[in-house]
Amino acid sequence: MAWEKPNPDDRSDNVEKLQGMVFNTIQNMEKAEESMAYTDSAEQKAAIEEKNEHRRESIDAFRNEIKDEYAQSHKEK
Repeated sequence: MAWEKPNPDDRSDNVEKLQGMVFNTIQNMEKAEESMAYTDSAEQKAAIEEKNEHRRESIDAFRNEIKDEYAQSHKEK
């Protein structure tokens, strides 16, 4: 197996990608919260709340990464 040269590390659009991930995660949270109105199952509601808590943690991590990427990209210029 021949080794191929790895692609260069292009982070020029990381901030945009991360912002899209935040947007999509927020949409998923909203849809999940809306779906809670259609279930009487305490178990399902608890599962949705737990998933949304994980989503909040992910959003915080995405936002921190956005700050880091933005700072890094403006440091290099």
